Amino acid sequence: MNRILSTRAEIALAITREAGDLARHWFDKSTLRVDTKSDGSPVTQADQEIEQMIRNALSENFPDDGIMGEEFDDIEGSSGNRWIIDPIDGTKSFVHSVPLYANLLAYEEAGEITFGAINLPSAGVLVSAEKGGGCWRNDEPAAVSDRTDLDGAYLMATWLEDWKPDTIRDLNSRGVILRTWGDAYGYAMVACGHADAIVDYTTKAYDLAPMPVIIEEAGGRFSSLDGRRNFDCGNGIASNGHLHDSIRQLVN
Repeated sequence: MNRILSTRAEIALAITREAGDLARHWFDKSTLRVDTKSDGSPVTQADQEIEQMIRNALSENFPDDGIMGEEFDDIEGSSGNRWIIDPIDGTKSFVHSVPLYANLLAYEEAGEITFGAINLPSAGVLVSAEKGGGCWRNDEPAAVSDRTDLDGAYLMATWLEDWKPDTIRDLNSRGVILRTWGDAYGYAMVACGHADAIVDYTTKAYDLAPMPVIIEEAGGRFSSLDGRRNFDCGNGIASNGHLHDSIRQLVN
């Protein structure tokens, strides 16, 4: 099957791959300075250099669009649309040599995400979607699982510090298998049918911006934990669609 992309999406994927090359360069270095933000989360020179590279490329190719990113101030564009960047999603994995970090890029057009990419450069996986064009893992179509039963379902979590013990017990009692293959990697797993759902209780907008279009184009469902189709509510759940409401009720 041949993929048809808009020129914008083709350029965005090229920028994402270039970001991945830079991330992999830093990942393979033996020394990497790690600083701590005011919220206690880590930030590296790699985060800042990658985001600056992406910003420069976007400004050159799409000068009228706004830009929102994790590391630098927002840029207000004139088009009413914007790009949303997370240069390294999973920085804690990155600095501990876990190859499941990701570069995230999304395009918001008239208030809706119409393009999204999850690039896992050290894992060799790029999951992306453009509205109406399906979801793709590298050069092959991707689709969510068809599981309809909670028993045996794989549910991903980025971490368990903000999960209530009672919630974990309720999920386990129904046969749900909980694993911490989280951050963007977990959403890529759901989009590709390798896991059935992922839940995040604590997120920023740039963590989840690509997920609505990726998950929906793969045939699944994305929402906040209160059911809104929104990526900037501070939390999120993505699933194959069949299990969405039942899992959302259990984790609320």
